[in-house]
Amino acid sequence: MTSPAGLPPTGGGSGERQRLKLLAVTACPTGIAHTYMAAEKLAQAAEQLGVDIKVETQGSIGAENVLTDNDVRTADGVIIAADKDVDLSRFAGKRVVTVGVAEGIHHPERLIEQVRTAPVHGGGGGGTSTSPSAGSSGGGGKERSVGYKALMNGVSYMIPFVVVGGLLIAISLSLGGHTDPSGGLVIPKDSFWMDVNNIGVIGFQLMVPILSGYIAYAIGDRPALVPGMVGGWIANTGSLYDSEAGAGFIGAIVTGFLAGYLVLWIKKVEVPKFVRPIMPIIVIPIVATTALGLFFIYVIGKPISWVFEHLTDWLGGMTGTSAVLLGAILGLMIAFDMGGPVNKTAFLFGAGLIATGNQEVMGMCAAAIPVMPLGQGLATLVRKRLYTEQERETGLASLFMGLFGISEGAIPFAAARPAQVIPANMLGGAVAGALAGLAGVEDAVPHGGPIVAVLGAVSGVPMFFVAVVIGTVVTALTTVALVDVSERRRRGQSMLDGLAPQPELALAGVGVGVGADGGTATAHAPAQRTSSAPASTGSATVGTDTDDSASSDSKSPAGASDDEVLSGYLTAQTVKVRLDSGDKEAAIREMAGLLAATGKVTDVEELVATALRREEQGTTGLGEEIAVPHAKTDAVTAPVVGFARSAEGVEWGSLDGTKAKLVFMISVPEAAAGDEHLRILALLSRKLMDTGFRERLMTAPDEAAVLDVLREIR
Repeated sequence: MTSPAGLPPTGGGSGERQRLKLLAVTACPTGIAHTYMAAEKLAQAAEQLGVDIKVETQGSIGAENVLTDNDVRTADGVIIAADKDVDLSRFAGKRVVTVGVAEGIHHPERLIEQVRTAPVHGGGGGGTSTSPSAGSSGGGGKERSVGYKALMNGVSYMIPFVVVGGLLIAISLSLGGHTDPSGGLVIPKDSFWMDVNNIGVIGFQLMVPILSGYIAYAIGDRPALVPGMVGGWIANTGSLYDSEAGAGFIGAIVTGFLAGYLVLWIKKVEVPKFVRPIMPIIVIPIVATTALGLFFIYVIGKPISWVFEHLTDWLGGMTGTSAVLLGAILGLMIAFDMGGPVNKTAFLFGAGLIATGNQEVMGMCAAAIPVMPLGQGLATLVRKRLYTEQERETGLASLFMGLFGISEGAIPFAAARPAQVIPANMLGGAVAGALAGLAGVEDAVPHGGPIVAVLGAVSGVPMFFVAVVIGTVVTALTTVALVDVSERRRRGQSMLDGLAPQPELALAGVGVGVGADGGTATAHAPAQRTSSAPASTGSATVGTDTDDSASSDSKSPAGASDDEVLSGYLTAQTVKVRLDSGDKEAAIREMAGLLAATGKVTDVEELVATALRREEQGTTGLGEEIAVPHAKTDAVTAPVVGFARSAEGVEWGSLDGTKAKLVFMISVPEAAAGDEHLRILALLSRKLMDTGFRERLMTAPDEAAVLDVLREIR
């Protein structure tokens, strides 16, 4: 028996059931607004169509309303409305339609209808990336987004290896090392600090395969992980293709994408049915790993080896030319790939000349070596707003590594934004190398960075530090300028999630970080679960908990009463029934003044500037006549939320073209504990999808009535 909607059950549901039963998963890169907006819209559409639906939200505060095995067994179909990877393996044998999260918001009825003819998911693999479908954006921009998310996935997994490995090496060198003309900075063998150093070296050895492996994983799922990692190891091990220096992180990016797309291609090959179960765990990894490894060794590796052998010969022919020109060229090479083949060629050239009595060339290299990590770390301090919290933390580690001449500390920034970071690194490195060459700085050991000067291996110490400082400043200023220009070009573009808590740049993830085009930067979620009242009664359920009292306790700070709005952050002082301003900037300024009345704002102008900078990254207009500007800044001393209405509406650049008539402004301190602002955003975005709630807000006659309506937010 088929269901009233015409969808035949795909296994597990009762044939006598009179209502279609669907499941859905919603998720966006930051997991804040659109995750819950899509969930509410799907629930509302399902109730209107007489369909049962359960929606799992994979938001910044964790997965809620999680789909159980029993839910999946009895479901007729599944809707995935997500802009990040969602594990589809649990939906094997079910009809699955996969679209972007925006489709869940704007066309929920269409999605429910599409499930009827959706293909049955065959299982296998891991997560899946959203693919363009009817009504969703596709084309080149979508493909670029998939590639960018894959790159950010690799970077986010690589960062801990860079930080741990680099810091352990730096600590072991500083506490257990000494200078040796024949061996650079030397740590005594069989010492405690040598063991610490070896652990750090292992971290560095693993970071390149990890980068490659998780780029491949993001493209081709689990079968691509092994070929990606093995390919990255081969790329980084030059001895396998007769090269003194491996291909470094750039080679790892190449092998990651090659492995991912090779696996996707192999998956398309038709094989006998009895072979299919072993394809993802045996056949695909073996074939892809072997093919990629041999391709790199025999096709890519040999030319790399040839190029850098001749590059070394070319540098040898320049030793009698201008020291400034040679220093600039060596600085460019040192800064290009930070431990990769170009960097190693320049370094080995300088180190090899020490034994001949020419220490000036190594002096040029030594001045350029720390510029990249120091410059990128300084950039995160100079323009904090351009970087996510995780990037700023990585920047501090990069600064520390730079002091010890560990250029790899800048790799996460270069991998995330190569077009901006690599040119800035090269410019700063060239300046430092040229200045060191001009001043005749010498380095007696094959190592670089301030530590060699502190330990007495450098002659001309004052000019050495001048070269390092100027090169670092040049790199930092150039980086922030290029990143800022890149971000400004994105103005007016539709972001995947208009409520990112801060600009979504390189690492995100993890938080990615995060990416400037909505890639991978993910805000860390607070430990507690939060729940919201369902938008309507009936069988459609979204993110609700069965234990209401426990949920209510978990979402409010200690001492907050049930009468308080958003844990007391929004009060009668911060509510205005009529917004006087007619444009976005003026409205934000008016809202900032409203928040200042609480005494929690120490600098109104800085609050306004921070909120406007957030708008430059992408509109906070959600559509449905709603805008939620927000700022995380030390211009406020405690979280505070304001609300105002505009009868005529303010042009906010909302995705659906509507003017904002309901405006919430959220401000939290930069150093606020946890992610309270994410909880506020999630609660607001859920409740604001309730049409009745919005209507009550618009018609409430005064501030007291507005507060009564806002108390419905739970």
